[in-house]
Amino acid sequence: MYPTDPTPPKPRRKSGGAGRTALVVTAVLAVLLGVGAVGVAAFDMLGDDSAAPEAAPSASWGSDPAPSPTGEPEPKVISMSATGDIVMGNAPGRLPSGGGKGFFDSVKKALAADLVMGNLEEPLTDDTGTSKCGANSTRCHQFRAPPSYAAHLADAGFELLNQANNHGYDFGKAGYENTQEALEKHDLEHTGAPNQITVVDVEGVKVAVAGFSSYVWSNSLVDIGSARKVIQKAATMADLVVVQVHMGGEGSDKTRVRPGTEMFLGENRGDPIKFSHSMIDAGADLVVGHGPHVMRALEFYKGRLIAYSLGNFAGGGGTLSNNGRLGWGAVLKVSLTAEGEWAGGQLVSTYMNGAGKPTMDPQRRAAGLVRDLCKTDFPKTGARVAADGKISPPAAAS
Repeated sequence: MYPTDPTPPKPRRKSGGAGRTALVVTAVLAVLLGVGAVGVAAFDMLGDDSAAPEAAPSASWGSDPAPSPTGEPEPKVISMSATGDIVMGNAPGRLPSGGGKGFFDSVKKALAADLVMGNLEEPLTDDTGTSKCGANSTRCHQFRAPPSYAAHLADAGFELLNQANNHGYDFGKAGYENTQEALEKHDLEHTGAPNQITVVDVEGVKVAVAGFSSYVWSNSLVDIGSARKVIQKAATMADLVVVQVHMGGEGSDKTRVRPGTEMFLGENRGDPIKFSHSMIDAGADLVVGHGPHVMRALEFYKGRLIAYSLGNFAGGGGTLSNNGRLGWGAVLKVSLTAEGEWAGGQLVSTYMNGAGKPTMDPQRRAAGLVRDLCKTDFPKTGARVAADGKISPPAAAS
């Protein structure tokens, strides 16, 4: 079920795009961590569309904090958006019509933020000759889209894609690295390789993003001690730290978050609550989860938001099921001060239409489900989700 070459990949060096530069520093003795860079820096630490469109997301989700009564300057606030699983199609025979042009048009306005992130659940590569699934596999799924599809991500406004998931290595090391090359060609950043921390300059605020999963080609979700070290280092490199994490079991019945380790097909998919709390203890300011293919609750822990799963965002060519809750997704929109303080948020509901394209959901089904899950799974620390998806901390969040 796994790639034949599981050698963990290293972050690739990329040339800077307009307004952004990137640098990958390999610290063989774990000492080259004082390197400055402008823009973005990725560090290897060694070590049918038929539904009427929903109104634009409320502007109140990212309102600035009230002016300081002392007359001090208002704190700097930046906005971020994030999605769950993105599969644009499966080459060669299950690709969207028109070469995928306009694939994200319905949700483009909802994605808009100072930093737009997504979980890329497939390699962008030609066939490498290395396949995760054997000829007689029955419960193994592998995806890939042409490298040119990176242009669709850029057109949608994405700026940083996570590769730390169970499909990142579907076509081996070559497919993984081809994906990075395709993203870099369109000035898109990536994160998720072992010990990789991607630092992005967002409106003058440095944001460090690291990706985690249960697989050797990413930072470990299961080894919480090692994960803590990654986040502790990230906190020394940036103002804000964001965790992208592929965790939890899969399926329409996996909406609930409970204490303990989750297993799926014999794999350890982590302990979502323990992992997320530990990352915030280590210095993370936002945890963005995905993997179960369904929405899960939002929790505030020590004033920081945890999104346990953002569901399925895109499944072009029918690659991901859109049956019932499996078809619901969302754009998570969050505003934070440069110190990590909460400044507003909104959950914008989407769904995958018959072609698997992300589409605005006027029924706001994802937000409604998450509102209920927050109450049942985290009655004291769960986020408060309003009818329009606006997110607020609980009065007694801890």
